[in-house]
Amino acid sequence: MRKSDLQEELHRPILAAASSSEPPPNHDEEGSELEKVLTDTRIPMLKKMRRASWMEFKRLLYLAAPAIFVYTINNGMSLSTRVFAGHLGNTDLAAASLGNGGIQVFSYGLMLGMGSAVETLCGQAYGAQRYNMLGIYLQRAMIVLTATAIPLTILSIFSKQFLVMLGESTVVAAAAAVYVYGLIPQLYAYALNFPIQKFLQAQSVVRPSAYISAITLAIHVVLSWAIVFKLGLGLLGTSLALSISWWIIVVAQFVYILCSSRFKCTWTGFSPMALHGLWDFFRLSIASAIMLCLETWYYQVLVLIAGLLKDPELTLDSLSVCMTILGALLMVHIGFNAAVSVRVSNEVGRGNPKSAAFSVIMVTSLSVIFAIIEAVAVLSLRHVISYAFTSGEAVANAVSELCPLLALSLILNGIQPVLSGVAVGCGWQKFVAYVNVGCYYIIGVPLGCILGFGFDLGAKGIWSGMVAGTAIQTLILSWITVRTDWVKEVEKAKMRLDKWEDKKKPLFKS
Repeated sequence: MRKSDLQEELHRPILAAASSSEPPPNHDEEGSELEKVLTDTRIPMLKKMRRASWMEFKRLLYLAAPAIFVYTINNGMSLSTRVFAGHLGNTDLAAASLGNGGIQVFSYGLMLGMGSAVETLCGQAYGAQRYNMLGIYLQRAMIVLTATAIPLTILSIFSKQFLVMLGESTVVAAAAAVYVYGLIPQLYAYALNFPIQKFLQAQSVVRPSAYISAITLAIHVVLSWAIVFKLGLGLLGTSLALSISWWIIVVAQFVYILCSSRFKCTWTGFSPMALHGLWDFFRLSIASAIMLCLETWYYQVLVLIAGLLKDPELTLDSLSVCMTILGALLMVHIGFNAAVSVRVSNEVGRGNPKSAAFSVIMVTSLSVIFAIIEAVAVLSLRHVISYAFTSGEAVANAVSELCPLLALSLILNGIQPVLSGVAVGCGWQKFVAYVNVGCYYIIGVPLGCILGFGFDLGAKGIWSGMVAGTAIQTLILSWITVRTDWVKEVEKAKMRLDKWEDKKKPLFKS
């Protein structure tokens, strides 16, 4: 069958599925327009690329900028919570940092990863104009993630014993456990927030979440002050305030969905269909979670291993500065990750293979440009950049030596998150999870240990090994992405949507 014939066949079921409901008021009509531009042989190539690039750039800016803002605000709430804990005393600050860096980061990564499954399905369903299924996927994700929060709650309840088992002092572990108890309500906020967030992003509705997050950050600061100092709840109060703030975000977003007319086709109320296929949905969610968690924990392993080196205090201080810079700048590329995931899933679901491929090229190019600018800035400021965090000259010298590796990591992070976003948009999570295991934990970590300990290169050796693992993973994902047959991805998306709609009859015939 010719590609043109296949594309016509792909669009027939889309139109049939759409005929049962009016398109939502915010439906993106430019997707079809972009595909027309890219497939129009009458337009000169240079003019075609210029016109298509401008169309895609506007859409990416619209998606990525609010996403970057939301992730930054979420980090800001967590950071302000640790600031309040620091004002209570050094033990409280250590407890909050341990509870946040250990239990909370684990839970956040797991729940966010599981939420990316609904990102794949909602994005492709919206592109295919199967609007009613978005609400079904949202409810299934909420059920699956809420069930996942139960074992995480048990982990939180026994966090003291868990931390002591890992070698933490009893005093700090006990204080950290108190902090973690206050985060238990946050787990269930995560279970609802991430599916809601992906539900909105799939429809290119991103600004309301940014506004809600900004307002909630202001409320969070006032609320933390009142609970910690006026009510005298101390360390427990800091984490309770954070949990309450996350619930404010959840409730505000859900009220917005219920009250806005733009979701009248994608949210039609609670449905018993959400209870069907939960096990299959859970398996897809777990694959998504493993993929993201392996990436999230990778550089945390670097910090843990570095604590075993000679002069661990100086090593950890310098790595802490570098990791803070890397984490802050990574928010930009996570925003691009969200944008490309939405764009690819929408275009694949819509049946526009050329638009999906073009979006990947555009997002990767923009992300790499930002990464190069960040890397150049870090190298230019390598001798003074640590003074924003500490006044120690020894730390400044150590950070300066690590800055070339930091710059290289920034450039790789300009590509890798985008390719992970492409994987989510296409539903490749399980495959990427295998790639991550091999590159990160079979190559990267052992190589880092050999260089760091065997060749006595210290933190630079460990980081070099980790960078090598990231580089290999990036090359593999780049190769897979370049060789992707986007017409086949369109076909797979339609088959996947049929499966999740519980249809028995296959959509395609060869």
